[in-house]
Amino acid sequence: MKHLGTGIGWRPEIAAAVEGMPGIDWVEAVAENVCPGHLPESLVRLRERGVTVVPHGVSLGLGGADRPDEGKLADLAAAAEALGSPLVTEHIAFVRAGGALTASPRLEAGHLLPVPRTRDALDVLCANIRIAQDALPVPLAVENIAALISWPGEEMTEGQFLYDLADRTGVRLLIDVANLHTNHVNRGEDPAKALDELPVEAIAYVHVAGGFERDGVWHDSHAHAVPPAVLAILADLSSRVRPPGVLLERDENFPAPAELERELTAIRETVEKGALSLVPEASGSVVPEASEAPEPTEAPDEAAANPAAERASGDALKAAPSTDPSRQRLALAQAALLSALVAGTPVPEGFDGSRLSVQARALAGKRADVVAKVAPELPEILAGAYRKAFVAYAHGHPMTGGYRRDALDFAEHLLLGGRLEDPDVRRRVSDWWLERSGPAPLSQHPAARLARATRRVLLRR
Repeated sequence: MKHLGTGIGWRPEIAAAVEGMPGIDWVEAVAENVCPGHLPESLVRLRERGVTVVPHGVSLGLGGADRPDEGKLADLAAAAEALGSPLVTEHIAFVRAGGALTASPRLEAGHLLPVPRTRDALDVLCANIRIAQDALPVPLAVENIAALISWPGEEMTEGQFLYDLADRTGVRLLIDVANLHTNHVNRGEDPAKALDELPVEAIAYVHVAGGFERDGVWHDSHAHAVPPAVLAILADLSSRVRPPGVLLERDENFPAPAELERELTAIRETVEKGALSLVPEASGSVVPEASEAPEPTEAPDEAAANPAAERASGDALKAAPSTDPSRQRLALAQAALLSALVAGTPVPEGFDGSRLSVQARALAGKRADVVAKVAPELPEILAGAYRKAFVAYAHGHPMTGGYRRDALDFAEHLLLGGRLEDPDVRRRVSDWWLERSGPAPLSQHPAARLARATRRVLLRR
């Protein structure tokens, strides 16, 4: 695994600042925001300077019951090739549920949700990761996520779950120490114990980020300074193994470049101090860097010893029906949870109802924030009424497509429900919806113009 060094999450809002920062060895870009044929000029310049760029996916849903979407895998592979990346990363999470496996409507979370640490979920996750590994041109690493909620009936700790995952698939791990802190506050999980159980030799790199606590719940916001508690977990990890790379994540509420540089300095110093106390092995040598350690392997079996058997095993896995019992059980459980979070259905047995309410509000708030970025005209038109109106809409209208579809559906909901009393606001929302609801730019043909005028009249009634 390539030694990455110290990096920062590349975002368009801080692109110029990142280019000018000293000591940036690599950056991470959200894969869904990278168009391989039209790379942002900032990323091109960084690549030309020798800065490594790693695409970080957020929508694949490897922990979901369905097999990974071939189109999304192809997009992730194309991003890696366009950027010349040494690896790609995704999350151990599910982001959608429902559909054919449950004979129910498809629901989108718009957020990373935790998978249950059960044998069923692990079996499905391992199968999905193998499919992804086969489709990608470079190694895959997967990230532990932060969670507000816990699944009932879990059979493993986080460390055990990750250890078995790496052991069975050979996948690398992206360890987010901020997420370990989040799970400590929200779910009572001990970060040190998780590190004790992790296969540290499988670590590809480490995420560090900030958040905030409200009413006893830690929110992994990526919009605040890195707290001392997160740096302490980083120090603990660095005392066990020197990670190949460490990256600062910041997604919004960006501070001045000098503040980001101070945070990067604190991260470097924490890693260096941790490295000074690396635990010696029995031989008297120190624990090697994660990139130098051997990859975890499974016990020898017929497929591992016989390449033809291994290929046949992989082909059988791909051809296996999507309704195997593990996938079916996981699909039903995830659909019930997501429906409770975004559609207001009853809380599944064993879950903490109050904690699910916190998660539901967080999901609605995030949808409002992302739609405001995807369709900035809507909060501009609705002004101070935008957020309240969208959150009210979100609680009764699950997202079934992407955020652009969500923005259109929200505008249509306001128009058809007669919720816009101001004629000027109604006209502007109607014009916005009409301009964006078609698959192509508006035609100027007289018949098309007449059809739009008719629709506009109908919507204004």
